[in-house]
Amino acid sequence: MEDGIERVYLSPEHARVNAIAASWMREAGMHSWQDAAGNQCGRRSDDPEGMPALVLGSHLDTVPGAGRYDGILGVLVAIEVAERLEHVDLPFALEVVAFADEEGTRFGATLLGSRAFSGGWKAEWNELQDAEGTTLHDAALAFGLDPERIPLAARKPEDVVAYLEAHIEQGPSLERLDRALGVVTSIAAAERRLIRVVGESRHCATPWEIRRDALQGASEMILAIDQIARDHNSPATIGHISVEPDAVNVIPGLAEFSLDLRDATAEGRDMTWEAIRRRIREIALDRSLSVEIESTHAAPEMVCAPHLRESIAVGIRSTGDETPLDLFSVAGHDAMAVGELTDVAMLFVRCAGGISHHKDESVRLDDVAASIDAMHAAVLDVALRYSAGDADAPGLVP
Repeated sequence: MEDGIERVYLSPEHARVNAIAASWMREAGMHSWQDAAGNQCGRRSDDPEGMPALVLGSHLDTVPGAGRYDGILGVLVAIEVAERLEHVDLPFALEVVAFADEEGTRFGATLLGSRAFSGGWKAEWNELQDAEGTTLHDAALAFGLDPERIPLAARKPEDVVAYLEAHIEQGPSLERLDRALGVVTSIAAAERRLIRVVGESRHCATPWEIRRDALQGASEMILAIDQIARDHNSPATIGHISVEPDAVNVIPGLAEFSLDLRDATAEGRDMTWEAIRRRIREIALDRSLSVEIESTHAAPEMVCAPHLRESIAVGIRSTGDETPLDLFSVAGHDAMAVGELTDVAMLFVRCAGGISHHKDESVRLDDVAASIDAMHAAVLDVALRYSAGDADAPGLVP
């Protein structure tokens, strides 16, 4: 754990954690299977085949150098709740899904597991490559999956009642307000781009007036992005940068960097991007550089269903917190993809210092216990609404 955890899609670590999750599911009274996309699924053994299911879950993959709780905490909460409800009569089946790829660490495209589950798999993703040049197609074959059958992981809307996900907050709000749990109202609109700045590689002795230094141009662009994003209150992250030819005495002819841009709404995100795009073009023109921009991921904001948010709030109140806190999620989650299939809601759990995507991720044991109690109560509240055919909850009308 000194360097953190790394567990990426279609890797030996993915296979090992799926096997562990399957054993946990069976111990909780579920039968378990791996779907066509590599997601590990579980369903209460006594639930009739064909009965629509309330799905609980999160993801098992990680970023490099990760901590113990991002994603996997939600899977463990879901399994524990399923075990508590093993012999409880519910008006729907209960399933747990441990999604295989939320982070997009290996192939650069996020939410692959939950997109496959939700019917959004794209055939062209089979041609994505990892850092070693291995395609997703070949990695799937090596893992034991048929890449042509991955779309068969898709569920039908009529087979899924709703989706609930517990997750560490990945931010400091709960800790600052001394709260263990929170209700997620919506998930940010996000877009990722790859920006290539093209100049000219020359000897390091080249005079200033004829240099076309791609790295200096990219550096100015990155600083401009930071300022524009701050002005618009749209979180922006440059998480990757590479330079060619990457030699100590050669002016860089190519600089490539990633941009992750988020906002509460797609409209706000796009307004920020337009300001960034204009400034990038101005900098390129001033420095006699050219720029190529590629969008690698885009998702609108996902608003959590009000009736399910209320069920999560009911769950939190059952733990003794009478005024559940509403929180907006800047981080993306599997619920974004599943929201294309069915209604979704999320429960946030306090994490120390808001630290995530780092080996020092930490949660309190009593907060985890509270999250299990809250999710348990939330499932029972959803069951009551479903049985009543709640007119204010159209997704819960059986």
